[in-house]
Amino acid sequence: MRLDFLIANGTGLSRKDARRALMASRVTLDGVVCRKAATQLSGEEDVRLDGEPVALTGERYLMLHKPLDVVSATRDSEHTTVLDLLPPDLRRNLHVAGRLDRDTTGLLLLTTDGQWSHRVTSPRSRCNKTYRVDLAEAWTEDMLASLRNGVTLKGEPKPTAPAQVEVLGDRQLRLIISEGRYHQVKRMLAAVGNHVDALHREAIGAVRLDPVLAPGDYRALTRKEIDSFG
Repeated sequence: MRLDFLIANGTGLSRKDARRALMASRVTLDGVVCRKAATQLSGEEDVRLDGEPVALTGERYLMLHKPLDVVSATRDSEHTTVLDLLPPDLRRNLHVAGRLDRDTTGLLLLTTDGQWSHRVTSPRSRCNKTYRVDLAEAWTEDMLASLRNGVTLKGEPKPTAPAQVEVLGDRQLRLIISEGRYHQVKRMLAAVGNHVDALHREAIGAVRLDPVLAPGDYRALTRKEIDSFG
């Protein structure tokens, strides 16, 4: 993990104040003053702020930019999991709050807080999920109208809740849904006669994927982001 991440999450400082503490030479790494926020840690180092030891405590809340071909699981014998992308000391007791398919990329939330996770994923919360969808075929007005009105998925009697749809290109849409049915976006597009070529989650509720995060990167959620789920 990055040094500024440890300082922020181990002390309660904001990420900005953690960087200020580093620049002010208040942080030592194995007894030596360190001012580089991006310094990578293995978890074995002795990190101190104003002479006091710093370690991860309490609940953890992370956002991760999930890459292709990585599974949203804590362990898998065949595939790389999202936890494999994190340092070993950060993985303890983490679980995924709202999974993504192996072939879907984008925002993934991980936490140690079960109650918070339930608020994110519970159907009662009707938490909006925002996706960028690449289509196999160009959209039609009839397709857009069906998505906005709600569609009946194969094998299910009850139609989906109406989706918010924004056109991004001839074969690209932004889709906002408030449910979390199995493979919902892919099945919705199949129900209107199209096919999803690529799917990327941009946001969950008010929390948007940080544009500075490359696939496989992560950061701690801010207090505002955590509290946005009530």
